[in-house]
Amino acid sequence: MSGIAIVGAGTVLSGDHRRPVVEDADTVIAVDGVITAVGRHADLTAEVEAGEVVVDARGATIAPGLIDSHCHVVLGDYTPRQKTVDFLASYVHGGITSVVSPGEIHAQGRPHSAAGVKALAIAARTCFENFRPGGMTVHAGSVVLEPCLTDQDFADLQDAGVRLAKFGFGLYEDPADGYDQVRSAQAHGITVMCHSGGASIPGSKPITPDHLLHLAPDVCGHINGGPTSLPTEGVDTIIEDTTMALQLVQAGNLRSAVRIIEKCDAEGHFDRVVIGSDTPTGTGVMPLGVVKTVAELSSLSGIDPARVWAAATGNNARTWSLPAGFLTIGSAADIVVMDAPWGSTASDALGALSIGDIPGISAVVTDGVLRNLTSRNTPRAARLVQVRPLMPHLTADGH
Repeated sequence: MSGIAIVGAGTVLSGDHRRPVVEDADTVIAVDGVITAVGRHADLTAEVEAGEVVVDARGATIAPGLIDSHCHVVLGDYTPRQKTVDFLASYVHGGITSVVSPGEIHAQGRPHSAAGVKALAIAARTCFENFRPGGMTVHAGSVVLEPCLTDQDFADLQDAGVRLAKFGFGLYEDPADGYDQVRSAQAHGITVMCHSGGASIPGSKPITPDHLLHLAPDVCGHINGGPTSLPTEGVDTIIEDTTMALQLVQAGNLRSAVRIIEKCDAEGHFDRVVIGSDTPTGTGVMPLGVVKTVAELSSLSGIDPARVWAAATGNNARTWSLPAGFLTIGSAADIVVMDAPWGSTASDALGALSIGDIPGISAVVTDGVLRNLTSRNTPRAARLVQVRPLMPHLTADGH
């Protein structure tokens, strides 16, 4: 067995927005990539001593690793859109321990035939099953819906393990014409995310609230704009009259995002709020895209940052049925240790987020393995972890 113990936390976040802080806990134990205990060090002495690696958080915050629910992967750790290599490994230094593909739409020469879109989705999914850039999990292989796809095609995709689909970039004359493909995908257990708002790249079309109401996808992608936002009254209709997940992204309209999360919090729809970066895009490669969104939404809305963190972890996990996202027994051991950045007026990570400061990440664990110490992308944490045994090869220089 391979075990890791993270001890000495001042705060432990659960990933569940309904109970965002684990009370009376300072320790998380994982064995063979799965969390086996969350509680007090005094009650878990034997488990801590059995761990091959012990990370002392020294009063900092332990939290589920962030899930980027809108990350434009293609194949390998390379983005054709921004011609950048190793961007996913860099995202891990931003606390992102897994990502969800919204369709491999940036593939150069992207196909539109049934055979082509199926092949691309299956290839992406299976390639990333065998490739963990920086240790992260990439949930790839999101089939781009096209008018040529039949119910048998979706049965084939289901048999191949494809569970994701994206609507908004296919060769439809009118977006409303995608109704049959959305229904068939859902009937075969595939979660459908739909583009919303103005056109984002050549080949896409604006998708209006009326389109969304007709198509009824599982997820309203970047409801705050990708990057152009929907009209306010249309957003309110989607919130009030549907059950679809409501995705807020960094590469969208911040003013709209703040209004949406405040409305959802006030009206009992917070379960449906999910967070992603929607990068790499024209907005760029953003390793801090998700944590920056959490800081912005926390500081500008006044909502408890532990709950906003849950929208980027547990809410994403529930929406896409992912193994990580919670610090609970049985969840995948994707974990970050973070603190107020050195020099902040805040005393801890949640305090930093509440005033808009990006926390300093001092350790990242994925699949129960310690991957990074001293993030090269966040500010330096005020309190750095201590690790036994020493792992100097994991320490990275910051900016």
